[in-house]
Amino acid sequence: MAKRKALFLDRDGVINVDHGYVGRVEDFEFVEGILELIREAEAEGYLPIVVTNQSGIGRGYYSEADFEKVTAHMLEKMQEAGIGIGREQVFFCPHAPEERCACRKPQPGMFLEAARRFDLELPASWMIGDKATDIEAAEAAGVGHRALVPPDQALQWKELNGF
Repeated sequence: MAKRKALFLDRDGVINVDHGYVGRVEDFEFVEGILELIREAEAEGYLPIVVTNQSGIGRGYYSEADFEKVTAHMLEKMQEAGIGIGREQVFFCPHAPEERCACRKPQPGMFLEAARRFDLELPASWMIGDKATDIEAAEAAGVGHRALVPPDQALQWKELNGF
């Protein structure tokens, strides 16, 4: 079976508007155009995967249970928009920056775990992030295509993919 290509997405600032430590459903707001971008990428064979640092958990701003509620809400809305994504496609790092873990971006841990779990072809995959650490982590993992976008502004899939 051929390896799959992925569309890796940061959460805060790429999928949702970054209001700062989004740990409540009522604070979650999709970035305009992001659902269309994900749907178009998925139609071209990309598996959507969320890779997100969630230091708000490690800092005690919200709990892992709060994160899971927000994630369930996000996935439900994505599925309603016709995107085939499940909880197993969401990777998160709950650690505060000073904890020095292997999963917090700019470390490549979440990407490498996703690659193992889904048998991904990382050189053919994309990462969309709004911070340099997103891009550094993707590069360290061997993700072949990387786009640094302004926070809270989705690009069109055609712009990213070069059509």
